[in-house]
Amino acid sequence: MLDVTVIEDAEAAAVSLDPIRARLLAELAAGPASAAMLAGKVGLPRQKVNYHLKTLERHGLVELAGERRKGNVTERLMRATAASYVISPLALAAVQPDPDRFRDQLSARWLLALGARLVRDVGSLITGATKARKRLATFAIDGEVTFATAADRAAFIEELTQGVGALVRKYHDGHAEGGRPHRIVVAVHPTVRPESAQEAAAGAAVLPDTPLPGTAPVTAAPAAPLPPAQG
Repeated sequence: MLDVTVIEDAEAAAVSLDPIRARLLAELAAGPASAAMLAGKVGLPRQKVNYHLKTLERHGLVELAGERRKGNVTERLMRATAASYVISPLALAAVQPDPDRFRDQLSARWLLALGARLVRDVGSLITGATKARKRLATFAIDGEVTFATAADRAAFIEELTQGVGALVRKYHDGHAEGGRPHRIVVAVHPTVRPESAQEAAAGAAVLPDTPLPGTAPVTAAPAAPLPPAQG
């Protein structure tokens, strides 16, 4: 079972969003089970659960884990194909976000569009690498920093922009034969705590937005390969 996988097909996305099927996916992510075993957990007849399982299997969301005899019946034990799922913007291709439509480094909505493109592109790369049975070279950093003031945040953003820009200028070689472009996405946003959406929104406003100097866009992408990691 994969830790996480991407859903790119619109029909598969619709299937996964059905409340009953989402519940079945959650149960099967915890371990293999038959339709009879799941029926009692979700409060549905076995035949109805079997119908939902076949639909999930048809869209590649669950798979056969094994079979067992129970009396005169052979039960199929199903399992989820992943512990969790991410729906790619490709599932809504006609209305998927496009960060190239506008560029505003201080816009949360532009950040959201960048995030959507990240999900779409990395999801497509994972799908391709899986089919080719190859490893995917990616790299990510995740961390948290607490700013005492909005001015500190602005200074951090300025230094971050300058640092990333310097690295890009150092390693980017647009004329390298056989070089492969890599996408760089750097984001800073307030941390979301386990609280209500209203409280989170109020917390996000603690540090007021101030003009951030030195945030000229970095447009070149480095061609140097990134440290390999399992996709």
